[in-house]
Amino acid sequence: MSFVSPSQLKEQIIEGKELAVVDVRSGGAFAGAHLLYAISIPLANLELEFRHLIPRLETPIVLCDDASGLVDIAVVRLTEFGYTQVNILDGGIEAWEKGGYEIFSGVNVPSKAFGEFVEHKYGTPRLPAEEIKAKLDAGENIVILDSRPMKEFTSMSIPGGICCPGAELAYRISDAVDDPQTLVVVNCAGRTRSIIGAQSLINAGIPNPVVALENGTMGWHLAGYGLDHGQVRRAPNVTKNGLERSRKMADTVAKRFGVEKVSSADLERFRTQTSEITLFVLDVRSPEEYIAGHLPGSRSAPGGQLVQATDEYVGVRHARLILVDDTGVRATMTASWLIQMGWDNVYVLDGGLTQSGLEVGPEQREVLGLG
Repeated sequence: MSFVSPSQLKEQIIEGKELAVVDVRSGGAFAGAHLLYAISIPLANLELEFRHLIPRLETPIVLCDDASGLVDIAVVRLTEFGYTQVNILDGGIEAWEKGGYEIFSGVNVPSKAFGEFVEHKYGTPRLPAEEIKAKLDAGENIVILDSRPMKEFTSMSIPGGICCPGAELAYRISDAVDDPQTLVVVNCAGRTRSIIGAQSLINAGIPNPVVALENGTMGWHLAGYGLDHGQVRRAPNVTKNGLERSRKMADTVAKRFGVEKVSSADLERFRTQTSEITLFVLDVRSPEEYIAGHLPGSRSAPGGQLVQATDEYVGVRHARLILVDDTGVRATMTASWLIQMGWDNVYVLDGGLTQSGLEVGPEQREVLGLG
């Protein structure tokens, strides 16, 4: 077995080359304490999840645990499955912490920390539940857009809110709000997606005032206000005029943040290089749209969730990410955030999806040992 010390791992992280740091403890143990850029793949789920998050067998991998011996079992299994550069963090997370390096608690920590950074950097405006409620009670011109997926929205939502998941905001805003004087309030369950969603609309340059609902549905509930349950209100379909406006906004964002496009020929060339560079082709549309027809070899990764929980979709730092949708708007908005998060190899597929050659149905994942 090959070991790396905490200081060696730190150097690998700083180096900026492809690397997967994998914590093989249970999800609960991971949430209690883990390295910042570690992803969680519990040993019990190794065969189910590993190839999905780390598809290239030659990827440099560092496994970590709490010195419980789980990594020893994982190394043997992964080597049998063909992974060629599997290493162990010597001494586990305890040695990492003793070496003077930070340990973090929670899940999706890099994405959540990024949300806090965005609010600080941009001064993203926010209002507490009490002020929003007062405006609603006074009959002011307000629309509430919930930036979470429909499943979460249905579970609980702000009364009158409309489901419009993160990457859909700039795409659908022109059809969801037709009055430039309307106050647009973006909420999620807590903070991150509210901040990113509100700032997405601000970056897109919509004429409306935009704020994040401070602390989301949680803040609304703690303020003593009731939540809706079982609602299915969706943002409207995009019209021709709405699409034209959203594309102009996306073009502005692309220029500002350096979002690059690649052609279908480029993508085919990238596919021939997957033994050298990890490739993720990520469809940032809704799961329903993905099932109805998607690019062969692509994975469903709705844009808002990809930014909110990047470590659940991409397990390799500095991998090559190709974002795909049908119009370029959602892919561009998502790419702009990934670039700001430090992902340095992100591209949008130029021209998006065509109607020919698409696969239909849910994503098919490879299970190690079965294929």
